[in-house]
Amino acid sequence: MRVAIVINTSWNIWNFRRSLVTALQAAGHEVLAIAPPDAYSERLQTELGCRYVPILMENKGTNPIKDAQLTRRFYTIYRREQPDVVLHYTIKPNIYGALAARLAGIPSVNNVSGLGTVFIVKNFVSRVALQLYRYAFRFPRKVFFQNADDRALFLEHGLVRAQITDVLPGSGVDVRRFQPAAAFRRQEPFVFLMIARVLYEKGVEEYFEAARLVREAVPGTRVQLLGGIDESGGVGVKRAVFEQWLTAGHIEYLGTTDDVAAYIREADCVVLPSYREGTPKTLLEAAAMGKPIVTTDVPGCRETVVDGQNGYLCEVRNAPDLANKMLRILGLSSPELQAMGQAGRQLAETKFDEQIVLDKYLREVAAVQKGN
Repeated sequence: MRVAIVINTSWNIWNFRRSLVTALQAAGHEVLAIAPPDAYSERLQTELGCRYVPILMENKGTNPIKDAQLTRRFYTIYRREQPDVVLHYTIKPNIYGALAARLAGIPSVNNVSGLGTVFIVKNFVSRVALQLYRYAFRFPRKVFFQNADDRALFLEHGLVRAQITDVLPGSGVDVRRFQPAAAFRRQEPFVFLMIARVLYEKGVEEYFEAARLVREAVPGTRVQLLGGIDESGGVGVKRAVFEQWLTAGHIEYLGTTDDVAAYIREADCVVLPSYREGTPKTLLEAAAMGKPIVTTDVPGCRETVVDGQNGYLCEVRNAPDLANKMLRILGLSSPELQAMGQAGRQLAETKFDEQIVLDKYLREVAAVQKGN
């Protein structure tokens, strides 16, 4: 069968769906990667063996004329490439790709990997987005959610039929690739690490303030941030503002990397004060590598932490509470810190192993194949 994976960036396929591509290929399927071109597009072909198909797509904003054109572009590609099933991820493919697949007569499977600002900021755009979800989600044969809260919210708003939904443990984590170090080692000084794009909704502003409070309480503590600057769509922190924050000297900005595991390995605790998530893959990777976690008590994030066992939950948009939980981690003895990391590893193995996700996708694709 020919299976199309459709996401808003080639980077996203490379970083989050590589294992799915490999699993589908191992099952004998041809995989098309459909996404806007970026630095990772060629790697999808040369290193993963996908056939890459470019599409123009603006990831931010709701412009009816542009969105109608996007639906048409999806439709044209689907008719030309003739996939047997389309797997959609991220908001615009989920909505406009699902519409195009319906028009082209191709079964589709959607994955709600996070709600973005649609349910966080209540405005005209969010109301339009809800109506679009309600219409487009009539057509997929299956809609996967990455946490039970997101599924419940969609059902509460009447956006999708319950019988076509299922919940995945996020994107899962490769527990064989992401493993704890052979020997436990506490850093001196202690190292906190946040991995996220520089967006307000990721809690970056609160992280900067918490860093100040933590370093005032325990001078010398290292507080790091790994992730790209994203000024698009009005939701990212402007570069000038971000650089001004950095001048305070409390955060070490690490830029971007293709080897997240190398940075997690050198951290003592991974932090994500996000306002809402699907299920953050970076926290799953941190848990799999035996690192304690501090994150917010919100949908998507709270699934990754059993409070007090493998980390701590803090209040959303509350920098003092975030700092308090970071200081609690910092104050643990080495054996306590190691035990917390071991609890996270166990959680990753039992609840978040990516094989659970891959098996559900393979069964869905097999069901389409059987129907055909």
